[in-house]
Amino acid sequence: MHAVFDERRYLIPFRATLLPQIFTDVLVVGAGVAGTCAALSAVRHDENAEVIIAAKGQVKDSNTYWAQGGIAAVLDDDDTTSSHIEDTLVAGAGLCDEQIVRTVVEDGPARVRELITAGTRLDRDELGELKFGREGGHSHFRIVHTDGDATGKSLATTLNDQVRAHERIRLFEDCFVLDLITTPGPDGVAGECVGAITHPPKYGLQVIWARATILAAGGCGQVYRESTNPSVSSGDGIAMAYRAGAALQDMAFVQFHPTTLYVAGASRSLITEAVRGEGAVLVDKAGHRFMPDYDERAELAPRDIVARGMLKQMAKTDHSHVYLDVRPIGIDKFNERFPGLAHLLKQFDIDPAESPIPGHPS
Repeated sequence: MHAVFDERRYLIPFRATLLPQIFTDVLVVGAGVAGTCAALSAVRHDENAEVIIAAKGQVKDSNTYWAQGGIAAVLDDDDTTSSHIEDTLVAGAGLCDEQIVRTVVEDGPARVRELITAGTRLDRDELGELKFGREGGHSHFRIVHTDGDATGKSLATTLNDQVRAHERIRLFEDCFVLDLITTPGPDGVAGECVGAITHPPKYGLQVIWARATILAAGGCGQVYRESTNPSVSSGDGIAMAYRAGAALQDMAFVQFHPTTLYVAGASRSLITEAVRGEGAVLVDKAGHRFMPDYDERAELAPRDIVARGMLKQMAKTDHSHVYLDVRPIGIDKFNERFPGLAHLLKQFDIDPAESPIPGHPS
């Protein structure tokens, strides 16, 4: 990395004493599922804590809001945590921290039940039982979802409503956090984090002083040409953490989703993995179903394997994309199960009953 990034501690010069001052116990940077859950946890564990959430945009601008497929958790009596753990470790290809995998999988069901209690509505059958979908890398149907393919919107809205209703949480929307403020440490390195410098356009530069600061600012999808991330996902949290001297880990692990709608000149739109879980298949321009050529799990292999398989087939056929054929699902079932995607395809005059959907990894 260029030396200038090590030399430039703050993004802009500022004098904190000349700026408006705001004080809080906990500052959370980011208003997606991580940020809102962190804020709610803070006030739940300390009855006197005051919390500020600084969000770069609005609730609809978080990656949480745009997530479609659902949440993987062992909530079916026929499923087991050991199976979920094994699936995750296999998909991780030796790169997982096994203890973290176990913690997430074992705690997952309780967290989903908390979300249901908080008001998150999940799809259920006529008997009121949860409906489960399946996604790549999973050996069981264990994906709970809302309105087929609008799970993130439901989750983000529920958490946002909780945040807005809590008297000890303040939500600052359209509030761009520029840098973490740190005390001087030994040998010129940054010391303790004491808050952040922010810029809400309505008020200009402000300093938020905090006893604790939690970074939950999301990723850097906009670094890539092919991305379904919202425009605010430009890596600001990662950059400010780096400037403050935080240790960054696993920076190469940027997730690529195999199937996004490919329409030349249009922004990429996510096609949830659950579509393949319901039986859709990937074909090339000649109509050949190619994923069995690359992995015995075919379309239900982990995302990295499917994405690489798609790119290899595109290179082999000298074509800009491949296709997702949803006709094996049945068009009526497809429209019922994935209403959001069905509506999106209509906007581009794509009839999935007549022809496969053009797709590309993003």
